[in-house]
Amino acid sequence: QVQLVESGGGLVQAGGSLRLSCAASVRTFSGYAKGWFRQAPGKEREFVAAISRSGRDTSYADSVKGRFTISTDNAKNTVYLQMNSLKPEDTAVYYCAAQPLQVGHPDLEYDYEYWGQGTQVTVSS
Repeated sequence: QVQLVESGGGLVQAGGSLRLSCAASVRTFSGYAKGWFRQAPGKEREFVAAISRSGRDTSYADSVKGRFTISTDNAKNTVYLQMNSLKPEDTAVYYCAAQPLQVGHPDLEYDYEYWGQGTQVTVSS
């Protein structure tokens, strides 16, 4: 069983930055497809960013393009989400997700087998 543990959430003012981390319990994490999703109060969980198993391909939701960057550190079995120019509408619980097999649709929740517990990000205006 793979465990994913997110960290790095918190309260930040609009225009600020945060970096979320998601550490995995497996040494083979470098070969997993990874994604970040978020869920705001009263809303459905939505796709934020994804990175392919090879690490060569990334994808982003339109709402975060140019502001957020997904990256990995294979030596630390960790995936990151660097969030810049944060807006109040970015307030949500952020979840990392991972899948050991090829992901056909990186923006879809059901393509991921493993999930973290979530970390709260609050952006004040």
